[in-house]
Amino acid sequence: MEPVRRKALVDAALRVIGDHGSLAVTMSDIARQAGVSPALAHHYFGSKEQLLIETIRSLLRQLRDDTVMALKAAKTPRERLSAVIRVSFHADQFAPDTIAAWLAFYAEAQRSEETRRFLVIYARRLRSNLLADLKALLPTEAAERIAEGAAAMIDGLYIRQSLKSAPIGIEASIALTEDHVTTQLQAFGR
Repeated sequence: MEPVRRKALVDAALRVIGDHGSLAVTMSDIARQAGVSPALAHHYFGSKEQLLIETIRSLLRQLRDDTVMALKAAKTPRERLSAVIRVSFHADQFAPDTIAAWLAFYAEAQRSEETRRFLVIYARRLRSNLLADLKALLPTEAAERIAEGAAAMIDGLYIRQSLKSAPIGIEASIALTEDHVTTQLQAFGR
């Protein structure tokens, strides 16, 4: 029962953070959303900070698992690049609550070394996943530049989506990022 309750609390934290648009939520808010008492939430996580860290870990695990599965299905370096891009905009990751939570975690990273560490892990994984297959297609310097551009585009589309300044759907986000990568590859005859 413990893993089920822990997951329910993590899912509730994600929803509450998404609703508030910040980490300025209480353990009581999260517990209420999960349908448990605040005491039980404290029992499982000890503190709100530990629950928030587990929430970001959960997001990163899901993203990693989805990426691994997508990469296994891809056969060529170009298909693998597309898989990484598609997973970045997967419906679970691009849901409004999840986007709001990611943005709140980015803000928290300015104050929390542990949160910053997790976001650096995310950025390195994304870069590494893009770079591995770009290096199979291009010289290293060009591959690095394209990987940085694609990663910046992915992160930028998340920010735009969170601010609703230019709401864009999943398929349109994928298409924009794919267009960027394709245009860059074509410049090198790929």
